[in-house]
Amino acid sequence: MTDDLAFKPEDDRYHPLSDDPYETETNWWSFNIPERKIGCWIHAPYYPNRKSVTWRIFAWDDEGYDPARMAYYRKVEEAPMPDAPDLTDIVFPGDRHGGGYSLKMIEPGMKYHLVYDDPARGFALDFTHTGLHPPHRFPPGKPPFMATPHYDQLGHVEGWMTLRGERIRIDGIGVRDRTWGPRGGPYAASPKSYASDLDRVKHPGGARWREIERERGRGRIQYIFGHRRDGTGFLGFVRVADGGADGWAPMNAGWIRRDGQFGGLDAARSRMRSFRNPKTGWSTHMQVELVDEHGRDMVSEGFVVSTMSEAGYGVNQLMRWDIDGGIGWGEDQDVWNAAHFVRMLDALKATA
Repeated sequence: MTDDLAFKPEDDRYHPLSDDPYETETNWWSFNIPERKIGCWIHAPYYPNRKSVTWRIFAWDDEGYDPARMAYYRKVEEAPMPDAPDLTDIVFPGDRHGGGYSLKMIEPGMKYHLVYDDPARGFALDFTHTGLHPPHRFPPGKPPFMATPHYDQLGHVEGWMTLRGERIRIDGIGVRDRTWGPRGGPYAASPKSYASDLDRVKHPGGARWREIERERGRGRIQYIFGHRRDGTGFLGFVRVADGGADGWAPMNAGWIRRDGQFGGLDAARSRMRSFRNPKTGWSTHMQVELVDEHGRDMVSEGFVVSTMSEAGYGVNQLMRWDIDGGIGWGEDQDVWNAAHFVRMLDALKATA
């Protein structure tokens, strides 16, 4: 990593940004409890020019995928933030339903403690994220971070979750990220054009299904990762819109991590293929073939273990991966335009 991309102590704090109303700065934490098929997120975009934050915490297992039925879901929208909030030691504001979560930096760039409690619903979190490496910043200029700084960090997540009143041990691998810059509004619009209804595939299946996948995927990136407990694994961003009729789609940014060494993905030789449920369009099985800048390769298969969907079309999924002959865990984050999804379902109904 070059010096200009290296993590700096000030990156643990909120950054001075422009007066653009769409300026947004996030902190995101993800981990899983594989033996219970549980995935969990904490995500908090802060809007400095509105002096507000919208955060959500959710945990899902294989018993329910939508907010009404998943293991736990809570979202607090546009809560007022104090002037000059300190991200190294902060309690995010709650609402009339209860308090927010606390975040404290213990070691710059490497170790953090998060605590959250919702006693009325029998849910709580108390864990530390200890980085397995310094935060890894991707070079700008490739989707999804064309100009926005973005760090990812693999870490050991250890602590406790209380779910439905039951205390459950957390001890595994997780990923966190930080990003800041304009987001939403004009910055969310894709420069790509979409096919008209006359040009859409009416009879999906096989190679034709891949055509629908490409059309639906324009302007989006699929984010996947999987790691064993020792940190061996991969993380990458898939350019779904550029996939071929055989289902393989290229990957632009990401890494292979093996023997404690990172290697950035070779975009010309790294790819992913997703097999999807014909009714929902959600992935059920994936193959990845990766090559990094050092010439190392990694071939892996992943299977969906549990799924959550906030809006009914895009999903986050807990994945079980075969990595270098061992088992790893991670996620598939796959979000697309709702209108495309509805048209795809209509096409399926028409051919039923």
